[in-house]
Amino acid sequence: MRLVLTVISLVIIAAIACGILITVAKRNPTIAHTSNPNTSDNAHSKILPSNFADSWPMFRGGPALSGIASGKLPDSFSLRWKFKTGDAVKSSTAVGSGRVFIGSDDGKVYALDIANGREIWSFQTEGSVESSPCLLNGSIFVGSSDSFLYALDAETGKLKWKYKTEDKILGAANWAFSPKGARALILVGSYDNKLHCVDSVTGKGVWAYETSNYINGAPAIAEGKAVFGGCDGMIHVISIANGKEITEINAGSYIAGSAAVAGKHVYVGNYDGTFLCADITEGKIIWNYESTNFPFFSSPAIGETQVVFGSRDRNLHCVERKSGKSLWTFQTRGKVDSSPVICGDKVVVGSDDGRLYVVSLADGLELWSYEIGDAVTGSPAVANGMIVIGAEDGYVYAFGPKP
Repeated sequence: MRLVLTVISLVIIAAIACGILITVAKRNPTIAHTSNPNTSDNAHSKILPSNFADSWPMFRGGPALSGIASGKLPDSFSLRWKFKTGDAVKSSTAVGSGRVFIGSDDGKVYALDIANGREIWSFQTEGSVESSPCLLNGSIFVGSSDSFLYALDAETGKLKWKYKTEDKILGAANWAFSPKGARALILVGSYDNKLHCVDSVTGKGVWAYETSNYINGAPAIAEGKAVFGGCDGMIHVISIANGKEITEINAGSYIAGSAAVAGKHVYVGNYDGTFLCADITEGKIIWNYESTNFPFFSSPAIGETQVVFGSRDRNLHCVERKSGKSLWTFQTRGKVDSSPVICGDKVVVGSDDGRLYVVSLADGLELWSYEIGDAVTGSPAVANGMIVIGAEDGYVYAFGPKP
């Protein structure tokens, strides 16, 4: 009887979290501007690390959201600096041009000096900033729970424009070239059930694709397509050229995290504890990995032969990329909503147990850890041999090789 009541409680919580009782919306894109179709964007179809070893310009390192960092990491680290914000930090950092960019629940977006953690500028929004900044062409693009997508000058923090959605933005913004490659487009999901495509220079809407429930994560970009999941339990594949649906794949349950794309395959976990790989060309699931009944909020890192992701079962999981067969698990003492990063032969991830971990990619053995004390739900940025991450104690932490 106790088990039945527990299951019923979990279902009720999940339904409330993902707004099952909202009115089902149409799945037709609202077009503000149309362009010729883009048939190829091959730069995003491969598993590539962050473009430069000294940068991590956006959530998961690049548009495919593969979570791969360039270079190598040392065997152990020391704390270089920490910076106090006004509230919990659930946002993930972007690193570039010698700066760290991150949001906080205090409603601010911060730019910090990566060398010493000193504040360079901050920008105040009207809501908490869980969304992770995206650094592109001298601008920072970031969402807020106040429903706005902001474009800020990366040098000064001054507002360039803001674009209003109809509800909060928690997921990170991503970017893609327009079909003719003449401009960059910003794509972001909102709790208004829509994926928005916005001109990066003017801030004007290009199109908006409407689903039937909240969009919590970031869209992955690959070969002219935006790929994302939502609380409607579907994996959506959308044409960046016109915002129209190419295909959708039933994931079986709500998707809270962000998917990662490699070639024609998408990798993502759902709320019912199933992690899956699907073919976005054929619109079908290739394999399922079901180790527990705990939800996946963590987004995967896609290695050459492995896929690594966290779970609310307190474990970091590593499976074979081709088959989904379990290779190893690493147990922490708390939920793992943080999204791991693969750098060389190591994996970096945070946990709700208040620790930052570095484990071996080969076998999942712990190599190093640091006790922060409060939950680490954000995801690490790895650049130039350093790790930068926020925590719910309100601090941003930077770790580097031991002297």
